[in-house]
Amino acid sequence: MKIATWNVNSIRTRKEQVLAWLQANPVDILCLQETKVIDPDFPRSPFEYLGYHLYISGQKAYNGVAIFSRQPLEDVSLGFTAILDENTVQTFDEQKRVIAGTIDGIRVINLYVPNGASVGSEKYIYKLSWLKLLKEYLQKTLEKTPNICVCGDFNIALEDRDIHDPIGRENHIMASDTERQALKEILDLGLADAFRKFNTESGQFSWWDYRAASFPRNKGWRIDHHYLSSSLYEKAKSCVIDKTPRKLEKPSDHTPVIVEL
Repeated sequence: MKIATWNVNSIRTRKEQVLAWLQANPVDILCLQETKVIDPDFPRSPFEYLGYHLYISGQKAYNGVAIFSRQPLEDVSLGFTAILDENTVQTFDEQKRVIAGTIDGIRVINLYVPNGASVGSEKYIYKLSWLKLLKEYLQKTLEKTPNICVCGDFNIALEDRDIHDPIGRENHIMASDTERQALKEILDLGLADAFRKFNTESGQFSWWDYRAASFPRNKGWRIDHHYLSSSLYEKAKSCVIDKTPRKLEKPSDHTPVIVEL
């Protein structure tokens, strides 16, 4: 089974690129982030024509997540309230950032973690609170199923080798010590980085800023991840970053990451 994650930065803008990529890479599951469209306006039919079942949770102009699956998913859920009570979740599900479904006994959880804007800002505090809620959500999920793949745009580079230039990273959003610690506490639930099982080198990234010719200069960050529970981690055969879509005209600033189980 191949599961891909890709922040497409608007599914309507990138529709043709995603279609072409799926035709060349017919993965079993494609998890998308930043779809940026309300559900009634999602361009469903071209992807359904390719044979995918679509599960979507969107909002206008911002955020939005979706799962495309070759086989129908079971127990599809949106947001944190599928697992946690409303008093705990409060207003965090107003932003569409979490969608999950089960296939062949594997719980696939697709996330778009908040960016946080800048260290110490109001959005940064929101991000840390969101991650705390995610930990509780995943803890309860793991109590129900031992096989989970948590993937998506995490907006966190966990290690210095995940950044082209880590100097000063402690004051940079997506790399501050507090963000990294929050993610490490989540991984301590029993999750491991699929990419690092097969790739230990630095200089391998999934996101490049649109500015300053960052992509041709490979000034990127690795912030798109597949985290697997121990049972799935042992079954992982490969995990690769496909840079090809980032080379296209008007691409997303992210590129797909694919894990094979």
